[in-house]
Amino acid sequence: MKEDKLLISSDFYSVQGEGISTGIPSYFVRLGLCNLQCGMSPKHLAQIKKEQTLVDGEIIVGDLEKEGKATWTCDSISQWAWRGENKPFQYLIDQWKEQGIYDGVRKGDVRVIWTGGEPTMLKHQEAIVNFHEYLLEQDDHKENPKFLKQWSSTGVDKEYAFEYGGALHKRLSTFNEIETNGTVYINDDLFYILDQINCSPKLTNSGQPEKKRIVPNAIKRIMEHDNYQFKFVVSTEDDIKEMFKDFIEPLNIPLHRVVIMPGMDSQDQYHERTHFILEMAKKYTLRGMSRLHISAWDKTLNV
Repeated sequence: MKEDKLLISSDFYSVQGEGISTGIPSYFVRLGLCNLQCGMSPKHLAQIKKEQTLVDGEIIVGDLEKEGKATWTCDSISQWAWRGENKPFQYLIDQWKEQGIYDGVRKGDVRVIWTGGEPTMLKHQEAIVNFHEYLLEQDDHKENPKFLKQWSSTGVDKEYAFEYGGALHKRLSTFNEIETNGTVYINDDLFYILDQINCSPKLTNSGQPEKKRIVPNAIKRIMEHDNYQFKFVVSTEDDIKEMFKDFIEPLNIPLHRVVIMPGMDSQDQYHERTHFILEMAKKYTLRGMSRLHISAWDKTLNV
């Protein structure tokens, strides 16, 4: 990872298929590397990286899932663990222009979703912030010698602005949405340019040690933002009980900020798993949502 480049394992234009932003046109930037290995042990991941190369988008079953110590394996491992190239900031801008969505991105009509891997790893945080600065330099008002970056003193109300006609005007803004596992504290520079934080805390069903997957100060930091959600992937009712015991109750997470989604990876499971989630939503008064991209494309990656 480098702070002056983006370590991208894949990037593509699609529609958000999960959580409260479901259905919104979005450009996904999947950054490489992760601090968790859901469904497998670090030793197993290191071993298979030496022994085999996964096909782009290939779904695998980790050793912890095989041993019954996890109920699922991260579906993006074939991306962030095997693929990743440090690309200059201009790369994304060129991609947006080639695909005819640059104006949509700059106005916020097409959201930019930073995902992974884990995009809040510190070097990734620095790179995203630096990319945002680079993007500002491309602003339509850059030829105005009075163009400036204006920060307010009210924390999350920070805004970029430009001066024109003797007054400050908020610039046309990209909409930055990030997907994180909630285990890394988000520093100010990144925190204040994020428009939405999608946090997917990991439960015991991930096979990850509790100390690695539950980081209270990182969770509480997310709750300082104006626009956040906690997305929990659940397979059984016990998962929901654990969610309340380990996260919602001790950290005082408001229920209206919680989304439950089914653990699934194919259309064959879609209706049964969606039905389960909605029944659980009724029982526990939570927001239950499915995974729209699986219904549409029968895939979990790159769609």
